[in-house]
Amino acid sequence: MFRSSIEKKLLGISRELQTLRAELGVVEEQLIQVTDEAEDTRLRSLVSETPLAVHEEREAAKAAAAVRRDRDAKLKRLQKLEHKQDALLDRLTEVR
Repeated sequence: MFRSSIEKKLLGISRELQTLRAELGVVEEQLIQVTDEAEDTRLRSLVSETPLAVHEEREAAKAAAAVRRDRDAKLKRLQKLEHKQDALLDRLTEVR
């Protein structure tokens, strides 16, 4: 593979990593918020013991789980991109 091709791919990965890290920061903040809300809802449900409170607790738990899955997917993508970047950097040193 040509050096310029490797550098172009590295630049693309670098941009994607930067975007993904920014998105991950937002998702982490969202996760803190929805987790806190889910815990508050759980406590209210325990105290009130009404069907509505139980439903709200389930919905809050689902929302927290969805954000957690999104975060986990982003972390997995980040790891794959970092691995790909490392492999390209290794190839770049071989081309010299």
